Amino acid sequence: MAIRNVLKEGDETLRKQSREVTNINERIHTLLDDMAETMYATDGVGLAAPQVGVLRRVIVIDIRDSNGLIELINPVITEQSGYQYGEEGCLSVPGVVAKVERPFEVTVKGLNRSGEEVEYKAVDFLAKAFCHEIDHLNGMLFIDHPHELVEYDDEEEEGEE
Repeated sequence: MAIRNVLKEGDETLRKQSREVTNINERIHTLLDDMAETMYATDGVGLAAPQVGVLRRVIVIDIRDSNGLIELINPVITEQSGYQYGEEGCLSVPGVVAKVERPFEVTVKGLNRSGEEVEYKAVDFLAKAFCHEIDHLNGMLFIDHPHELVEYDDEEEEGEE
């Protein structure tokens, strides 16, 4: 496992569409492992492959709840409902926190590292994290959505995803 460099806003890779994974092999396993290690090392709660320079449809999320580490290959949001309006940050857009509208509840399907189909029904923060990371796979950043920038005093902590 290795900590990878997280690309920052302005890098054209972040604006490209990621390709579907057609073969889950050792390279994808290494990518998943490295992404998780990078996410934890940078105190993030999610990371998408384009953020580490790989244009594949792969995400990792850990919002520090009972789900633990979620690894998803070729994730797709199949259902969404409600809405929430809350703060988001991003490892690829350091120092920026903005209020963004997201669905309150989503159903996400994808493959796990063994190639088995899995489904998550997520609400609130986990739903936001899925939407945020899947946006990365489509070349979108959270600041591309209508948003309101949040100003913090120097003493306040800024949260990042």
